[in-house]
Parts: sequence; structure tokens; C-alpha cells
Amino acid sequence: MTSARAPERRSYGDGCAAAHALDLIGERWALLVVRELLLGPRRFTDLKTALPGISATVLTQRLSDLEDVGVVVREQLPPPAASWTYALTPWGQDLEPVLMQLGRWGARSPHRAPAPISVATLITAQRTMFSAVAAAGVDANVHLRPGRDIFTARVQGGTFQLTPGAQGTPDATLSGDVAGLGAVLFGGLPLDVAEADGVLGVTGDRVLAARYATLFPLPPTVAAVRKG
Repeated sequence: MTSARAPERRSYGDGCAAAHALDLIGERWALLVVRELLLGPRRFTDLKTALPGISATVLTQRLSDLEDVGVVVREQLPPPAASWTYALTPWGQDLEPVLMQLGRWGARSPHRAPAPISVATLITAQRTMFSAVAAAGVDANVHLRPGRDIFTARVQGGTFQLTPGAQGTPDATLSGDVAGLGAVLFGGLPLDVAEADGVLGVTGDRVLAARYATLFPLPPTVAAVRKG
């Protein structure tokens, strides 16, 4: 009995470097796996939870594909955990600005429909949409607590850094689920309304928290083109 062979990698057979990039990371779900790994190493189960629409079989194949081309590396944690994790290689990390530019382009689409987002989307979207103009005069350390995770946002001199973990004493902290934080930061839900509805909680400087929610304006949507 012969074992099943993995499907051969498809190629556009085109000499353009962009076409070659799509040969490597253009399969369905591949870039979303990369997006999730931008936050750091993840176990298979972590990735499956963050990407509920992907099957275990497809996730296994995408991780194998990305590992084969050098975008992802598989590592074993030391005892007592001893579980396997997946992480981006330095070359894989170079895809972050690609994803950010795709995000800005996709945000202008007139065809978008509401859908759930992951923690990784919440974080990368802030990095993508941050406006130095909107942040003029802001000098702050803000903690974000989506669920059990925690991230530190540092805004200073028109620059923005958002990193995992609690770093420094926060001037303000926003806590809630991913959907609630996303609605406030990107969906136009007023902070006081979100609080009143129990969508999220705010501690510390409330004025600063409300200002922070305005730092990520979405680009204008393009006009839909009618057929015919």
C-alpha cells in the first residue's frame, strides 16, 4: 500500500518577483497564518482557535508549506511544556509591512462585510491605521487587555509602538473582548456608550482613553463601480 503524496506546489511560471512571492505565500490561509504569528510563537491549537474557519488538515498543510519555504520555523519548548510551537523566521517577519499595506488597501473596499476579528487583527490593524497627525501632542502609555492578553501601546512624538506584555505604568487601560475593542477603535462606537453597554472597561485617564480611540482612522472607502 503506497502512502498518499502531498500535492505538488503550484507555480505561476512567471519571472516577476511578485509572482514568485505569490508562489510562496499565495495559497488560501497562508498570509492569515503569518498574521497570527506576528504576535510571536504559537502552538497549533492557538492558531486553530484564532482561525476558526480553517480545518486542521489545511492548517497543517499551510504550516508545512511555510516551513518548507523558510517563512516559518517549528520549535519545541523546553520541559516541562515540551510542546511544539511555530514562529516566523526573520524573512517571515518581513511580511508585516506587506500585510499592513494589504490591510490599508482592503479597508478601502466597498465590498467589505462585518466579520469577527482575532487578537492579531486587533493589534496589526492599530499598527496599520495609526495616524501621526491624529496623535499630535499625545504622550502616553496605554495598556490594552483583550480577553486574557495584554499589550502596551506607547505613543510619543507622533510615533506608535504596540508590543505584547505589560510594560511600565499605564496612563490608561482599556479592557474588553476583541469585538468590543475593535468596535471602539475602528467601528466608531463611542467609548462612553461601550462602557455603558458593558462592552469594555476603562481605568486611569478617561480623557486620554477617549483620545486614544481616535488615533486609528480608516481610509475613505472607494466608490463602488456599477456593472454596465
